[in-house]
Amino acid sequence: MHPHHTRFKPNMMQVRILVVEDERLVARDIEQQLLELGYLQVGHATRGDDAIVQVGQHQPDLVLMDIQLGGPMDGIEAAQAIRAQFNVPVVFLTAYAADDILARAKLVEPYGYILKPFSERELRTVLEMALYKHRAEARIEESAQYNQAILEHIADGVITISALGLIESFNAAACQMFGYTTAQVLGLNINMLMAEPHHTLHESFLKNYRNGGSARIMGHPRELRGLRQDGQLFPMTLFVTSLQHGTRTTYIGLVRDISKHQQDLEEIRRLAYFDALTCLPNRRLLLDRLGQAMLTSARTDQHGALMFIDLDHFKQLNDTLGHDVGDELLQQVAKRLRTCMREGDSVARLGGDEFVVLLEALSPHAIEAATQSELVAHKILHALGQPYSLRNLSHNSTPSIGIVEFLGHRQLLEDLLKMADVAMYQAKSSGRNTVCFFDPALQAAAAARTALEKDLYQGVANNEFVLHYQIQVGRDGMPTGVEALVRWQHAVRGLVAPVHFIALAEETGLILPLGQWVLETACAQLVRWADHPATAHWTMAVNVSGSQFGQSDFIAHVDSALAKTGAKPHLLKLELTESMLLADVDAVIAKMNAIKERGVAFSLDDFGTGYSSLSYLKRLPLTQLKIDQSFVRDVLTHPSDEVIVRTILALGHSLGLTVIAEGVETAAQHHLLAKLGCDAFQGYFFGRPVAPDCVIALPSQLPDQPA
Repeated sequence: MHPHHTRFKPNMMQVRILVVEDERLVARDIEQQLLELGYLQVGHATRGDDAIVQVGQHQPDLVLMDIQLGGPMDGIEAAQAIRAQFNVPVVFLTAYAADDILARAKLVEPYGYILKPFSERELRTVLEMALYKHRAEARIEESAQYNQAILEHIADGVITISALGLIESFNAAACQMFGYTTAQVLGLNINMLMAEPHHTLHESFLKNYRNGGSARIMGHPRELRGLRQDGQLFPMTLFVTSLQHGTRTTYIGLVRDISKHQQDLEEIRRLAYFDALTCLPNRRLLLDRLGQAMLTSARTDQHGALMFIDLDHFKQLNDTLGHDVGDELLQQVAKRLRTCMREGDSVARLGGDEFVVLLEALSPHAIEAATQSELVAHKILHALGQPYSLRNLSHNSTPSIGIVEFLGHRQLLEDLLKMADVAMYQAKSSGRNTVCFFDPALQAAAAARTALEKDLYQGVANNEFVLHYQIQVGRDGMPTGVEALVRWQHAVRGLVAPVHFIALAEETGLILPLGQWVLETACAQLVRWADHPATAHWTMAVNVSGSQFGQSDFIAHVDSALAKTGAKPHLLKLELTESMLLADVDAVIAKMNAIKERGVAFSLDDFGTGYSSLSYLKRLPLTQLKIDQSFVRDVLTHPSDEVIVRTILALGHSLGLTVIAEGVETAAQHHLLAKLGCDAFQGYFFGRPVAPDCVIALPSQLPDQPA
């Protein structure tokens, strides 16, 4: 040991060393030197097999291995095993320098070799060199693996070319790209891979560059067409660089097949601008074309027109035959629409069964332009009105068409679409299979409807609805119950009657939560009136919409309302309309019977206005028929209405049902209806719909009964 030397501390994380030495004193001396040098001894082994185990356990950064070890395995054999299993450098220690031992040791490729005895300086030098060598090799190996991985996975073709344009190398990606093997192209001119005009012009380009001319593509990627062995052309990008080796020039070309890239771009464009089902332009492309058409119209002072086309009863086809058949119809409609277009016109699909036609270059005169667009519209009506063959089934379909004209860009794009949409709905309201031009009054109505729809959603969410009750009286003039009638307590519009919002609630689906609220609120009112002797026997009539009744869990909703409020089922009467009973009679009857078993009664509302079949009317578990107010209104002046009333009364009584007349507004109407045998009455003559707190006072205000 040399205590006067400056202690060495490596400028790195402390290196971990395993010492393999079977002489205890030598091992202790080595341990002391390592400590002085700043290394960490992680273990000590005296046998070769033990050294292998400890390397696995301690994972040292380096092994100091004595060659002459006791036991069945010497240091060289142990080092061979360690090098085979672990990436750990080994430095040999030995007191012998025999040639045969050194020759064996070299086979292991040790990182150092030191003869005993040795100084601290010698040990430090050997260890530093061994560790440096190992780290350098690790970096080189990592870099080689990285570069090899890149080469193995590169998708581009790499081609090297001589100054004469002859192919010198051709990698695997290039072989796959052009369809040649490397042997087939080596030594041949690179222009064999080029399409015209580059095939012919390549030699002159190369000669010009060799003679000091500018490089047209050197260092600049460009797109051109490649030529495969089978003669197929394909789009590719080419990037060329040059390497100078003394006087020898080599060109390196990187080639990439961009067929898939261009296909992807085209697919992205198709998805962005075209409808996937019909391949027609979609809304985005339509708006772009409409914008261009409006600019052209402003420049030429010629009118254009926008047609909004909607297929009549398309939902019914989807619901009955399935969406696949509906899609087939849409595809056939798209084909027919294309045949109706003039040159320069466009047709697009907005979605669902909605199509839009854009007509350009119409007359500068508005009336003539309208005539021109109407001719195209009628051509479309005729084409789309012809029978379709769908899955070997003949199907008839008709369109409703709305048209709006434009001149220049006086309106916004979206506003034009809205106007055409409004006109289309007017066509539907006019009986379908027809054409309507935009009317500004219709636009105002549509805007009002949109605002009302927005308010309706908010009203349901904020519980802005209340129930009013209209009294019903018997033949003796005494109250028998009430009908619950919903009102909308709007913050701005005031108290809104149901005629203004029920249809919209049906269309938007809001009738479901609203209808359930009405049912539960009416049942809760029944419970409150049960505490008063004068009202405890009253029945509660609640209107049920077709959407409500058609729910698969409607029975559960009725059960929930009764259970939640504690109302008596026999006091609840659900009013259904005739139109609700036309869909699936057996299912309707089954559902009504299930509810009737709970004690709830049924009344058939607006009777006489529908198409009730007597064959199934007698099967319905009804309790009551309600004569529609349209017959009551004119019962005194139109003999036919009196006949209808008499018939309804006779029919109802023959089926064992009570009959109530609604809309009774005068004493004369009441007197005649009572004379004809009507059982109960409802109308303004007895009282208007009022808030629940006012209902109690109504009996004292009822008119005298006819003698």
